[in-house]
Amino acid sequence: MPVSQEDVPSIFFEEEDLPYEEDILRNAYNVKCWFRYIEHKKDAKKEVLNTVYERALRQLPGSYKLWYNYLKLLRSQVRGLVVPDPAFEEVNSAFERSLVFMHKMPRIWLDYLNFLIDQGKITRTRRSFDRALRALPITQHSRIWPLYLKFVRAHDLPETAVRVYRRYLKLQKEGSEEYISFLISIGWLDEAAEQLANIINDETYVSVEGKSKHQLWNQLCELIAKNPDKVTSLKVEPILRQGLKRYTDQIGVLWNSLADYYIRGGHFERARDIYEEAIQTVITVRDFTQVFDACAQFEKSMIAAKMETMEEEGAREEDDLELELRLARLEDLMDRRPLLLNSVLLRQNPHNVHEWHKRVTLFEGKPREIINTYTEAVQAVDPKIASGRPHTLWVEFAKFYEKNDQIEDARIVFEKAAQVLYKHVDDLASVWCEWAEMELRHDNSDDALKLMQRATTPLKRQVAYHDETETVQARVHKSLKVWSLYADLEESFGTFKSCKSVYDKIIDLRIATPQIIMNYAMYLEENNYFEEAFKAYEKGIALFRWPNVYDLWNTYLTKFIDRYEGTKLERARDLFEQCLEKCPEKYAQDIYLLYAKLEMEHGMARHAMAVYDRATRVVLPEQQHEMFNIYIKQAALVYGVTHTRSIYEKAIEVLNNDQAREMCLRFADLEKKLGEIDRARAIYSHGSQISDPRVAPQFWESWKEFEINHGNEDTVREMLRIKRSVQAMYNTQVNFMSAQMLAAQNKRQDINTLEEGDEMQQLEARARQLAQESLQEKAQAEKKLLFVRGNTEEELGELTKTNNPEEINIDDDEDESDDDEEVEELEVQQQSVPSEVFGGLSKHAVIDEDDD
Repeated sequence: MPVSQEDVPSIFFEEEDLPYEEDILRNAYNVKCWFRYIEHKKDAKKEVLNTVYERALRQLPGSYKLWYNYLKLLRSQVRGLVVPDPAFEEVNSAFERSLVFMHKMPRIWLDYLNFLIDQGKITRTRRSFDRALRALPITQHSRIWPLYLKFVRAHDLPETAVRVYRRYLKLQKEGSEEYISFLISIGWLDEAAEQLANIINDETYVSVEGKSKHQLWNQLCELIAKNPDKVTSLKVEPILRQGLKRYTDQIGVLWNSLADYYIRGGHFERARDIYEEAIQTVITVRDFTQVFDACAQFEKSMIAAKMETMEEEGAREEDDLELELRLARLEDLMDRRPLLLNSVLLRQNPHNVHEWHKRVTLFEGKPREIINTYTEAVQAVDPKIASGRPHTLWVEFAKFYEKNDQIEDARIVFEKAAQVLYKHVDDLASVWCEWAEMELRHDNSDDALKLMQRATTPLKRQVAYHDETETVQARVHKSLKVWSLYADLEESFGTFKSCKSVYDKIIDLRIATPQIIMNYAMYLEENNYFEEAFKAYEKGIALFRWPNVYDLWNTYLTKFIDRYEGTKLERARDLFEQCLEKCPEKYAQDIYLLYAKLEMEHGMARHAMAVYDRATRVVLPEQQHEMFNIYIKQAALVYGVTHTRSIYEKAIEVLNNDQAREMCLRFADLEKKLGEIDRARAIYSHGSQISDPRVAPQFWESWKEFEINHGNEDTVREMLRIKRSVQAMYNTQVNFMSAQMLAAQNKRQDINTLEEGDEMQQLEARARQLAQESLQEKAQAEKKLLFVRGNTEEELGELTKTNNPEEINIDDDEDESDDDEEVEELEVQQQSVPSEVFGGLSKHAVIDEDDD
């Protein structure tokens, strides 16, 4: 609307305004000129400044910059005034005038709308919002709607707000969640449920808040289930049942929501039906637990409510009956829990054999339910994919009839069980065996034999036992379990011929085990068919390899020796040689001992010694010591102790150090008993090379006692010299390893020292330690002079040795000092020497030399 001449107030100029007035006269349509004039007048009165803006807008009514700054100035001028002040209306009028030209400018609209909101004029504001939405292009509406929605939410006008939101959702559907939250806050739950259902069914909808369809569905279910009286436009049950099909991980929650919907609506019987249906359909233990606990809580709350009502209104007979009925319902529900849980597990996996057996035990004392359960189980379980042994269902079914004296029904069950296509042959074999055992329990041995004969009848064509492409019925004739029971039945109730035929068939089918062979041989022995028994052993030996054949060989050889003793010695030797030809070291000892026993009792001692000698070379290293002990004992019994010398020598050569040392002691003791003192001393000297004085002190004690009793001072010195040399040898090995360990330790210490930065302290500590060690070694070297001395050169050599500060002290000197102290306290026994020993020398001369 243009400004009229009458509206413009009188214009007064000042001296400073003339340049600006001349400028705008020359350039009336130049915005910069007007803004220079406005900048000049910014400190003037508001009426003067407003007049300049009005003059400028009269010349340039389409200038956004002028209008924006003018309206901003007007708003600042009324700030702090009360709303009824006429100045507010003048500003509103200015906004209306500006919108004649600026109606496409969203900033002007937003300023105007905020100004109206601050004035609290609700209707005028709402209409202005509508005008703005109509005036602005749709691409600019996103700037208006947030303020519009904030405005309608700020006032308690639900109907108006709902209408505004509906208009807003036509433009921007992603605001549906905000709308739903607003509806829930104002209590319009029916409208909120409808909106939730719409966005759930809209496949293209994407939640602004990041919620999934599953979360939105849970929100809808919770909303409609907890407010059955407010949500009337939706059919609740179909919605929840649809959710049961779509969201299988929330089945328990959805069932409880549906039941809760009916409970809140007062439909208790319908809620009870929902709980029962849920319990009968859920397939996971978690869902079952959720539903069952909710159902039990519902029944308890019903009982509590009834008791509370009876207390308030008084108890009547009908109330007592109803209370008893509700208590009976709760008790029945709790009693049914194990059975209901079992049903859940069977729905989850109907091929679980263990759960079917558990279900039968739950029906204990109810024969009709047990029969129905077994019938349902054998029909439901697929043997190919069953978890457990499916044949046990058939067997227990038949045993149930047997316990109730219905043998014919049990036979019918076994007959059907024998036709089932099991996964494993062993399952079918177990069925045949159980059937035969049932017949035996009722003294029907002939029928049991017929069953076994029927089970072991082979097909006309050749079938491999492990060929899974064939049915188990075609392969069961090679089952060892069936044949074993068949053989036992034939031994107990059949003839010798039929039993022998069964065992021969087992061997021919190559399904025999060593135990089967031994049973066959024992059966033949019991019937005095000894040669047939030995043939059975040989057949079994031909079937198996080591180590499975060990028991067969051991039993065969023992039985053969017991039977023939020495009458068939060559045959027995051939058997032993055949056995030992491929016998592993682990099993050779027992066979060799049995072989040697045969030779000792029925053969030649020389052959027995040869067997023992072979055994010492063949058996395991840990068995060699025991074998040598036996060999020595037997050789001493047969040939005398002198014949054992070569065996001792061989044992010392072959055995490990500890066992060889023991042999040396025994060998030396033997020689000492025989009076061969020099031989015993040589043996001690030989054994000393493998005897560290710190590890084997008993060896050196034994040698010392020997020298005390049978030696002289020279032999004792020689023993001590050998002891020091052996100890030095072991010390050298230990020192070498210790030096390496110490070098590595020093290297690690150097690295740590460099890292810590206190090198000088470490070096000083190390120097003090080395000095202390040097003093200790000198003191120990002086102590050596107090003991038995060797040659002068050796003493000088020991004293002039350079002390090694890095050497590890392993207390060698202390050991030597102890030994030398013992030498000083030693009293050498003087024995009379025959005069023939001195030859041409006089006895007194020899004694004088000894005294010197």
